[in-house]
Amino acid sequence: MNKLKISIAFFSSLFIVVGCKQQAKESMNSVAPAAEVVETHSKKLNDWFEAQFQEEVAKSPMTQTYLGIKTKDYGKWDDISSKKEAEDLERTKERLSYIKDSVDVTKLNEATLLSYKLMKQNLEDKIEDFQYRFYNYPVNQMGGMQSRIPAFMINMHRIENKSDAEAYISRLKGIDALFAQVIENMKIREKNGIIPPKFVFAKVLDDGRNIITGKPFDKSNQESTLLVDFKEKIAKLELPDEESNALVAKAEKALIEGVKPAYDTLISLLEDQQQRATTEDGCWKFPKGNAFYNNALKRTTTTDMTADQIHELGLKEVARIHSEMRDIMKQVKYEGTLQDFFTYMKEDKKFYFDNNEEGKEAYLQQAVGLIDTMKSRLDELFITKPKADIVVKAVEPFREKSAGKAFYQQGTPDGSRPGTYYANLYDMEAMPKYQMEALAYHEGIPGHHMQISIAQELQDIPKFRKFGGYTAYIEGWGLYNELLPKEIGMYSDPYSDFGRLAMELWRACRLVVDTGIHTKKWTREKGIKYYTDNTPNAESDAIKMVERHIVMPSQATAYKIGMNKILELREDARKKLDDQFDIREFHDVVLTNGAVPLNILEELVNAWVIQKNNVTSLEAGS
Repeated sequence: MNKLKISIAFFSSLFIVVGCKQQAKESMNSVAPAAEVVETHSKKLNDWFEAQFQEEVAKSPMTQTYLGIKTKDYGKWDDISSKKEAEDLERTKERLSYIKDSVDVTKLNEATLLSYKLMKQNLEDKIEDFQYRFYNYPVNQMGGMQSRIPAFMINMHRIENKSDAEAYISRLKGIDALFAQVIENMKIREKNGIIPPKFVFAKVLDDGRNIITGKPFDKSNQESTLLVDFKEKIAKLELPDEESNALVAKAEKALIEGVKPAYDTLISLLEDQQQRATTEDGCWKFPKGNAFYNNALKRTTTTDMTADQIHELGLKEVARIHSEMRDIMKQVKYEGTLQDFFTYMKEDKKFYFDNNEEGKEAYLQQAVGLIDTMKSRLDELFITKPKADIVVKAVEPFREKSAGKAFYQQGTPDGSRPGTYYANLYDMEAMPKYQMEALAYHEGIPGHHMQISIAQELQDIPKFRKFGGYTAYIEGWGLYNELLPKEIGMYSDPYSDFGRLAMELWRACRLVVDTGIHTKKWTREKGIKYYTDNTPNAESDAIKMVERHIVMPSQATAYKIGMNKILELREDARKKLDDQFDIREFHDVVLTNGAVPLNILEELVNAWVIQKNNVTSLEAGS
């Protein structure tokens, strides 16, 4: 799921993939302060949290759009310059100084104290991580600016009136200036020894060229992706033909004068850098690359696990899942080796939809059916459920070739834009029927849609927590929810249960390959071979996954580590509570605090267990 990608630096470093440690040095007074003092101090700090959040939103037109907010900046882009990053750092230092020097933690209620700890650690991490701000690829095949910006226009920029249409046109004009910053950022990275590996260039060049193909960029019969989007949106306004035609003419001019030069310049730089790119894939090749990767693992997993420990955990989990797969082979009476079974699952046509429009539509309809069925069973597993709706879509043609297998895009807090489960139907052989259930549960319900929507709908936590995220928590929840439906009787087809195991196996392999590439100098080819040797997935799946590891170091380790921690906490709570354990209450503890680091999640679950035991003891005593 590259799944919660808010664009500004504050959000990416303050909210995404950061860790939190218990601050032992913060002592508590022996005498508890009065309730009104706690209320006053807690409110003051929560008001400060809100002010900081609103300050950042005000500086980010893109975040405003993600959140469904329309202001005078609706036609603008974010400032993504290195100068802005330096300004953000100073503001972060000021915020950290404030909460360390001006907040008395002994006078905060429990919920606000947790918010304080999370904010403090987030700010400290952002300051520490500033040294690694150039250790990424602004243009890459997973979510680079070459595809992210048109996807933003198509999926985020709503046109509900003529003013919105003018703002759309303004953004088209502004892409040239935005890409000038992207290009400058790429040049800074190259000076620092950070340049994408060779394989990235062909993919992102295709993405870029796709955007400037069709009318008004050339004389072909087809219209370009962004022109089609604009015309479809203004058609719904039912404007007089004269006004509609005038807007289309303005949009075409903006595409020629704003979008075309932006992509031409970016393509030119990419073609130039491509000549200097190498096949060295791991971030060990960067200056201080090992330190960067260790830091990335810490942020991604919110644990202190080393690369070697994660690698070994992956190997162990692969062996366990292979054993469970052999049990399914016996169940379906398949004779042969596990590798033979993998080949059978890859090659037998009955496991795949036709690779045509009818087959793709059938896939989407069945995915909707799976999510609807799961909706009807939620009361068995959950107390709190989201109000927001979810829709299922195919990844758009302009980015389907390079995009991931499936992902979730959050909706707006007010429900005006539903959450979206995206299925990539570019290669139907990479989307087997037997993996449909697990994918729908992970990306949709009860996975990302529930977790993210519930967090956004919470009323009693600061917005930085509502819209924040920790990858191990978010993706751990997604993977956990591939297993959870099995426990209430889903996956009645053994092949679908095999598909569930195949998805879990895929995440276990990620632990092995991500660490292999970035610390053991595995090549791209070795990583691909590990996947094809150990999983039933298509080779195209393996290629995309390895290439994702390369451009997003550590990110893919979050899934299995997060899932394992949630299962560990659940089973520990079940043992301690025995017949008092309620799966719905456990899920409420996990979901109703927003996204948190795994160590904080453990504290929350343990506190719930103690509270339940204390209540039981009191009831027994009475």
